Amino acid sequence: MMFSARNAKVNIGGSQMDYIRFGRGKKTLIMLPGLGDGLRTVKGTALPMSFLYRNFAKDYTVYMFSRKNNLAEGVTTRDMADDMAAAMDVLGIEKAVVVGVSMGGMIAQHLAADHPEKVEKLVLVVTAPKANSLMNESVEEWARLAERQDHTAFMDSNVRLIYSDAYYRKNKWLIPITGAFTKPKSYHRFFLQAKACLTHDAAERLEHIVCPTLVIGGGQDRVLGVEASKELADRIPNAKLYIYPQWGHGLYEEADDFNNLILDFLR
Repeated sequence: MMFSARNAKVNIGGSQMDYIRFGRGKKTLIMLPGLGDGLRTVKGTALPMSFLYRNFAKDYTVYMFSRKNNLAEGVTTRDMADDMAAAMDVLGIEKAVVVGVSMGGMIAQHLAADHPEKVEKLVLVVTAPKANSLMNESVEEWARLAERQDHTAFMDSNVRLIYSDAYYRKNKWLIPITGAFTKPKSYHRFFLQAKACLTHDAAERLEHIVCPTLVIGGGQDRVLGVEASKELADRIPNAKLYIYPQWGHGLYEEADDFNNLILDFLR
């Protein structure tokens, strides 16, 4: 099996949490995905993800965690960070490098601030210290389309806002096809996570993050704006900031050197 990739579940708090694992490294790296987790968990993605992030597999044993399967009404990003800490305890992960993307980065902020003993190094990618007006516009637009059950329009808005104009033009024709196969049975899980994004606020607690931190932002980010990344770096003690001027919110897929940028920081 490629890079020892496997799909698994962990039991925490009366619920289960899907996760994947790959790599054989002695060190541990945890990845926390964005709001897309509200539509589909990481279940079944071990092989493609192990290929996408194969550069990490030699030095690290890599985990990617979804949120709990049964999320409570009013759940917050801080609650999700506590869930993550509990999952680490159950799996015997004492300390890890944590890479959080978008909403995953919001959860990672709380994890590093509340459980500093568990986070060796922190990478925050296209994320924000708190909800801002641009993020509100983006997430509320997606929520309106989800409420209308118009998944094709929902997917079109996602691709248009997240990726570069060139990517959108090239792949726009695929959106109706992709939408037909990816529409969830229910958007309930997405709504819960969307509300958690809109209420996220870790700004006053970022000073408690003590581990080495890299903040990565996109100069063309249409989801939360490049200023959110700059504010994060300003508020976290001794954080390093790297901005891709040409890329937007989807830079983690579009920037060819994204994985190597993280590896260089970790080394």
